[in-house]
Amino acid sequence: MSDNLKPQTNKEQRTVAIIGQGYVGLPLALLFVKKGFHVLGIDLDRRKIEMLRKGKSYITEIPDSDIQDAIASARYTPTDQFSFMEAAEAIVICVPTPLTSYGTPDLSYLTQAAAEIGGRLQKGQLVILESSTYPGTTREVLLPVLNKTGLQAGSDFFVAYSPERVDPGNEAFPVENIPKVVSGITPNCLARVEELYGQLFIKVHPVSSTDAAEMTKLLENSYRLINISFINELAMICDVLQLNLWEIIEAANSKPFGFKAFYPGPGIGGHCIPVDPSYLLWKIKQYGINSDFIQISNAVNHMMPLYITRQLKQHLEKKSLTGSRILIYGAAYKRDIADYRESASLELMHMLEIEGADVFYHDPYIPSLQLGDNKYDSLELTEENVKKMDCVVIATDHSSMPLAFILEHALLVYDTRNVTKDMTGKARIVRLGGGDS
Repeated sequence: MSDNLKPQTNKEQRTVAIIGQGYVGLPLALLFVKKGFHVLGIDLDRRKIEMLRKGKSYITEIPDSDIQDAIASARYTPTDQFSFMEAAEAIVICVPTPLTSYGTPDLSYLTQAAAEIGGRLQKGQLVILESSTYPGTTREVLLPVLNKTGLQAGSDFFVAYSPERVDPGNEAFPVENIPKVVSGITPNCLARVEELYGQLFIKVHPVSSTDAAEMTKLLENSYRLINISFINELAMICDVLQLNLWEIIEAANSKPFGFKAFYPGPGIGGHCIPVDPSYLLWKIKQYGINSDFIQISNAVNHMMPLYITRQLKQHLEKKSLTGSRILIYGAAYKRDIADYRESASLELMHMLEIEGADVFYHDPYIPSLQLGDNKYDSLELTEENVKKMDCVVIATDHSSMPLAFILEHALLVYDTRNVTKDMTGKARIVRLGGGDS
């Protein structure tokens, strides 16, 4: 093994830089600190950096105490200066990879990070991309920028791809307990990333190429998009057939093989499932092929807020949304988190606005949000406020939701998550996929 391949053996002397201190980068940074590494947490958002330096967390699932412990250990340095990463043996890229307004990949954050790294790349450094992206990105976008240094990948520096698998709000699977898929541009690159991540994760799973690792992430999220969209389509079918889909899923799930339960909802949100499959669609269109499954699933997912809007119009006593007061419970895309990126709740609110409804929302994790030109503040769940509503829509099933209180004081509750199963109250209850008349 060459000197450049040999990692430092003393963890207390090992330093990594993580570009992006968001939902992926910050948990990874804290895990490195926990395992004894020095971490340079780089982010261009000065607000985030100032909060971190003060021991404050901006991610609901990460308590302030975790940040304070990391700072107190003197092994975590939040900074907005890219120059700091010259001291690191490894640089991990955890930047956003969203979609443009045209539904195509937006790699601007990645190319900016790559340029910053390329201008400072040191001999022997390992560069790992973790951001979700299409197959070929590491080879075709990241590597060419680093090659401009004149150094040789696989001997002078090392390039790897390892898809993030963070699941916000899932306490059953801490980051380090989730097996880590790793890949490298060359065998030496793979050896370096295997060694480094072997210090952090309970299991490291190597694959043959960075393209294969990139595709692994897209498979995981396309699988979920397709299955959840299919179940949402079944919810609409069961509403027409007057069947309870929730009962049917429970019955099918009693089979010990050949079936995995997915559940309906107002639509799929977050930074992965609604986005990653579109990265794959964009890539394969360059080869003259398409994925009907992904296209149809995207269409069903985008249709759900419109379907729920139509359902509300049908179930409201006055059969009109104009002037109706609708309260959306939950703006986050999933329970017990403060992330509302791509949340179906926002599109549902927008649809209701178009129909002339007076729209309100409540979310214990999101005190305010911007929807187009309008700013909304989370409405306090008082008896008076709930009684004023023509309908309360349960869009996100936060565990702290005062469900009995809502059912006692609301006129109509439209439940997209089946949390009202076997419950009664003064409110009339309608469930998505519940076959309610």
